[in-house]
Amino acid sequence: MTAMSGPHHDARAASAKDPTGWLQAGPAGAAVLAEQLQTAVVEMSKWMHEFGEFTPHPSLAVGEEALVRGTAELRDRLRNNYPFFHPSYVGQMLKPPHPAAVIGYLSTMLINPNNHALDGGPATAQMEKEVVTQLARMFGLADHLGHLTSSGTIANLEALFVARQTHPGKAIAYSSDAHYTHSRMCHLLGVSGRAVSTRADGTMDLEVLETLLQTGEVGTVVATTGTTGLGAVDPVDQIMPLCRRYGVRIHVDAAYGGFFRLIADDTTDGVAAAPFAAIADCDSVVLDPHKHGLQPYGCGAVLFADPGVATHYLHDSPYTYFTSNELHLGEISLECSRAGAAAAALWLTLQLLPLTPEGLGAVLRPGRRAALAWAERIEASDELTLYQRPQLDILTYFPNRSSLSEVDAASAHVLNSGMERPSAEALYVATYSVNAADLEGRGHRIEADVPQGRILRSVLMKPETEEHVPRLHDQVLDLLAEFQPRPTAQNRGRAESC
Repeated sequence: MTAMSGPHHDARAASAKDPTGWLQAGPAGAAVLAEQLQTAVVEMSKWMHEFGEFTPHPSLAVGEEALVRGTAELRDRLRNNYPFFHPSYVGQMLKPPHPAAVIGYLSTMLINPNNHALDGGPATAQMEKEVVTQLARMFGLADHLGHLTSSGTIANLEALFVARQTHPGKAIAYSSDAHYTHSRMCHLLGVSGRAVSTRADGTMDLEVLETLLQTGEVGTVVATTGTTGLGAVDPVDQIMPLCRRYGVRIHVDAAYGGFFRLIADDTTDGVAAAPFAAIADCDSVVLDPHKHGLQPYGCGAVLFADPGVATHYLHDSPYTYFTSNELHLGEISLECSRAGAAAAALWLTLQLLPLTPEGLGAVLRPGRRAALAWAERIEASDELTLYQRPQLDILTYFPNRSSLSEVDAASAHVLNSGMERPSAEALYVATYSVNAADLEGRGHRIEADVPQGRILRSVLMKPETEEHVPRLHDQVLDLLAEFQPRPTAQNRGRAESC
């Protein structure tokens, strides 16, 4: 290993003394990350030299001045980003990958394997098979067929493609709060999509679902364990017997919430066990390691309970699959070229943070506790109201105002003004669009003077957020306190008449 001195060495030494670990996430782990990446470049370069020397083509060479100038501009332009790594960012489902994933990804990119075929990435294809087996075991799937994908969207597309092939001419049903791409993918596949209304907590309405299943028109039901808007968990354990009763296939979109299976234990800082345990009996399931799995984009995964669905894939390439008679991952995938680096990154991460309650599960619990703790503060507040109880780590709430237009304006102020504060004081939240029926269904009595309005939404994905909940709450209150809504024309008229 390359010797290091100076500030990097000091930071590395300080990290080594930390009983919580040597490789830290975020800026604290920069020195160790830099060392590991340097080691990767050196070691992979040695491997490359084993194949004999050759002269690089001059067309690929760039000058030092141009390189320095270009990379400096790149770093400068990258500063025009939101601080996804920091606890002050609780906006969208964005978080940095774990440094271990960065090491795995960038080390592998020096070779750039393609996991479509064993001819393109024998080492990383094996890693992919290993991590897919680990994911299947996490869900309790025994026999399975699966692979990584470039995203959760592509993973769901593949699952719905198999749904169409196994139940031709049948519709696909999904919650009205399911990810918007389900309807889009049904359109793409030429399949009828049926949106099932939700209950007051954002989960699929089972009575409406059963009425739909009784028609015999539906071949597959999509249950969502963690909607991207509210983090709602459909009752898979109750949907499952309905589907089996009517001979309907069940697919679980666990893109966001799938890894919560690790803490689905009905404890105070866990989540409800039954919906996640039922995934073991589903026909297919999708999850996104680039969300709670600490991976860089893009890394999705699709798993099928029946390996026999491989018969629905057609492969007629005359120039691949020539190095081995074993199953090539491209033979069970709609995608062709896929980054082997994604498999290596996930493989290394799971070596260090395994799929156990004590491993990756320990990364999820703080976010869950943060959502519950912030919900308690909101419920005790005179300025804010909880929209609904968090089921995972997504929190929805709104300023106490008499009308929906006022709620919208106050929420927009928190969103925009929070981002405009100086970096050390900034707050990054998101908003969520609701209507009068949404509010009324949850017991909120607000004048619906506009068809829709925005409320506040916070995604508490990072474990560091737990310690920052009091500060985050106070920042929201400070932003609301400084908000002075502009009088509407109607209100001005009322004031003038008085």
